[in-house]
Parts: sequence; C-alpha cells; structure tokens
Amino acid sequence: MRRTIMLATLLCCAISPTAHAQIKTLEIYVGTSVGAGYDTYARLLSRSIGQHRPGSPAVVVKNMAGAGGMTLATWLDRVAAKDGSVIGTFGRGIAFERLLNPAKTFPDGRSFNWIGSMNDEVSVCVAMSSSNIKTFEDLQRQPLTVGASGAGGDTFIFPTVLNGVLGTQLKIINGYPGGNEISLAMERGEVAGRCGWSWSSLQALHGDLVSNGKMRVLVQLGLTKHPDLPNVPLAQDFAKTEDQRSALELIFARQAMAWPYAAPPGTPKARVDELRKAFASATADPELLAAAQKSGLEVRPVSGANVEKIVDKAYRTPAPLVKLASELLQ
Repeated sequence: MRRTIMLATLLCCAISPTAHAQIKTLEIYVGTSVGAGYDTYARLLSRSIGQHRPGSPAVVVKNMAGAGGMTLATWLDRVAAKDGSVIGTFGRGIAFERLLNPAKTFPDGRSFNWIGSMNDEVSVCVAMSSSNIKTFEDLQRQPLTVGASGAGGDTFIFPTVLNGVLGTQLKIINGYPGGNEISLAMERGEVAGRCGWSWSSLQALHGDLVSNGKMRVLVQLGLTKHPDLPNVPLAQDFAKTEDQRSALELIFARQAMAWPYAAPPGTPKARVDELRKAFASATADPELLAAAQKSGLEVRPVSGANVEKIVDKAYRTPAPLVKLASELLQ
C-alpha cells in the first residue's frame, strides 16, 4: 500500500508542472499584415485577455501573413505549441476550406480548438466612386477589379462565388498580403473595389470614405442585414433558384464567426476551457468595450462552443450542395 501511495505521489508530482503550471506568456498570432482588421481586433483583445487568465500572463501579438491566413492556419495545425500558450486568428473561411476542397491538404476546421469570435459579422462589396459601378446590378453588366489576399480569404472566395452564382463580372487581382494593402491599392487606383470586407472593419478604418461618398457599398454578404445598412441588399436577394440561395448561405454562414480565435489541435481540454473562459471575460470587459467603441470597432462576441457548432454544422452539409459550392471555387 505504501509503495502504491508513493508511486501515485511521484506520478502526480511528475505530471503537475506540465498540467497545472501557469502560462507566463500568451502569443496571439494574426494571419494578416499589421493594420488590417484581424490585426486590429487581435491588438484590442490583447489588452484584456491576459488579465482574465490565471497568473495574468503577458500577451504578445505576432503577425504571420500569407495566403489569406492559410500560412498561419497550417502552422497552428502542424507546428505551434499545444500547451495553451498560443492562439491564432485567421480568415474565417479557412475553417471550411477542407470541406470545399477535399483533395487538398488544408487543415480540417473541426480539428481546431475554437476559443471564440469577436463579432457576428456582415461583409460588403464596395466600389470606389471613381468607377462606373453604382449598384450591384452594374456588377452583372460590367467588370470591376477587386483586390484579394489569397485563395483562402474572403476577398477571393466571396467575389468568386458571386461570379459563379449571380453572374457578376468581378475581376480578382490576387496576392496582396492583407486588407491594409488592398485598401492602399484602392487609393492608388490599382484596383477599383473590394468584395468581402467586414463592415465593422471598414467602418473603423475607412468609414470616412463611405460617409464622404468616395466609396459605394453595393451589397451585403451574410445571413442577415446589418442594422447600419437597411437599404443595402443582401446577395441572396438576387438569387433566382433555391440552389443558388443555398450555395450562398453555405458560404456566408462563416460570417457568424467573423473574427475567430483558435488554439492548435491537441491542446489539452483544461487549457482550452481556460482560454474560452478568459476570452468570454475579456470580450465583456468594460475597458475593452470602451476601447472598442472609441476605435469604432464592433464587438458582438460568439462563444468558442458556438463557433465549434457552426463549423460542425457546415461539415454536415449534404454532399450535392457542397459539390455545387465547391465547383464555383475551382
């Protein structure tokens, strides 16, 4: 009996430093360049989330831009530490890439440990007023060049789907590191618009371009309209068949997990629960909400458990409908 007790004690002591040691530094990796929407939200979150974790660890934000966030997602999936010291935020559509492109070796969105989302979002397509595009219907009659950050990002997927489903003539210029570079390209006249721009990010970073008439909002991309845009149509309003509407809704379902945060696969459940609790507390923190309001950032958080449900539901979509949506992205 004494030997059994001693062995159990030794095992406990051997395990506890790893299982229960507090994290000294939390690294938040961002799959876009500095200054883009994902980066802005991550730096807002970094002000508070450490205070709501045991031991109040320091929080460091790092950028790993590339392929619309796929570079970071792949790194989290295969390389990142799995001890609760690392989380990442990347293009919301990346969670569904494995579903839509099963032949490719993209990370499976169900494998990540979802911590939460900063907002339940609506995205938009916009055109600079210097272009001839004034309405969504104009996009079905004449071309508009739009910038994109990579095949896994909304700025590529959304215009591609609109071209395939609704017959728009969006010409996609791919390869920009992130949203900030696309915005600069619009100002320089390299491209004339952007499709797949989160409304909250647009308002926070370039709302003046809309208010002063230099940029036009053409259509909303989401499951419901944003309260700020009651007179701007949803893309689904232009669907002519139920299959078209269903394909659009499959793609736009990701908007409910607008600014998602994930821990790597294999992170212990206790660490995931700890991160989810810290995220929920941080996004309800009055200081964070005040800072968000001051910066013009919208915070309508979605729990990690609900993000997980969104991803799981998408992966249960009937195969014929997935095939239809997937073919549009080829």
